[in-house]
Amino acid sequence: MTIGARVLKTGMAVALAIYLSSFFGFPSPLITAVAAILTIQPSIYRSWQQVLDQFQTNILGAAMALGAMQLFGQTPIAVGLVCILVILVSIRLKMETTIGVTLVTVVAIMEAHGQNITVALDRFLMVLTGIGAAFTVNVLVFPPRPRKQFTEQVHHAYGQLSLLLRTAISNEMKEQVYRKEKEALHATLRKLEDRYTLFEEERKVLARTKKSHARQLLVSKQMIKTLQKGSELLDVVEEHYFASPGAEQWAQQFDRQIEDLTKYHESILLKFENKMKPHADIEPEEDRELKLVKELTDYLQEDPDEHKRLVFVASGLFEYAYHLRRLEKLVDQVQQRGAAEGSRQEKEEPTESLADKSANG
Repeated sequence: MTIGARVLKTGMAVALAIYLSSFFGFPSPLITAVAAILTIQPSIYRSWQQVLDQFQTNILGAAMALGAMQLFGQTPIAVGLVCILVILVSIRLKMETTIGVTLVTVVAIMEAHGQNITVALDRFLMVLTGIGAAFTVNVLVFPPRPRKQFTEQVHHAYGQLSLLLRTAISNEMKEQVYRKEKEALHATLRKLEDRYTLFEEERKVLARTKKSHARQLLVSKQMIKTLQKGSELLDVVEEHYFASPGAEQWAQQFDRQIEDLTKYHESILLKFENKMKPHADIEPEEDRELKLVKELTDYLQEDPDEHKRLVFVASGLFEYAYHLRRLEKLVDQVQQRGAAEGSRQEKEEPTESLADKSANG
């Protein structure tokens, strides 16, 4: 079992919250620690957004709690009603992620009834201190890097997909192992979509690189789409290939075609990371695909009802190939524009330095 960055940062945020509670002289670190735990987020953008939302809803929740105490006193029913109201308001403001900490604020303040107002305000400050501790740790300690994490997740998903595709036609893998690996692939693809969302949110805080970031997002989205098409190919093979009469005679052709495409997929990922030689020809020959289409067309005409299942398999294969070629095209465009922008900056730098010299002179 490995300890992830978020797990480690949660522990550090709690430790910092407890230390700050002692530093500020709070009577108990419990509320501060709970607020810190509930505020840790997987990205800097979400952390900042969480701080803003938490600040607003906690002020609102504190005002509601103080008002309810003056009107109804501190009773279990009053606390419950205020909690319901806070939840409804938070949902209305589309700040559902702040509900947990805001409810802690409400309960902490209303529980202080019978004591002076300073105690209630202290508890409100304890919550804000916990929020601040979590934000500080999240930004300064192992700051989230959605792009790097996304790339690593893509490689992981490709490794799982490649293993399944290379053994799909030959059916060499044990059924139980195949099912387990396929479920793992689907889980990875779901996580990949979450990573993409974080990567997309990062654009909102990168004002200087919005254009290049937008191009990276296009490539990333196509990476996910391509992996999904590969996963769909697995489903088509499982559903139609083995149920098709005479499929054995096509095994070598389909297997070779899938082998070419998985190798092509890997080469595109390497190309995206600038690990391939410039102008390397990585695309598989289209002649083999055209030959397969012609042979399948002739085969289908012999007995359309019996042989059409293989056409479904070929269709899934060609769609996977189409999205791979589209991915390579996007990678080429991003790298070309990146290189053009880099050379433009290099040309502008000497001009700027000469202007600076003349200004200084």
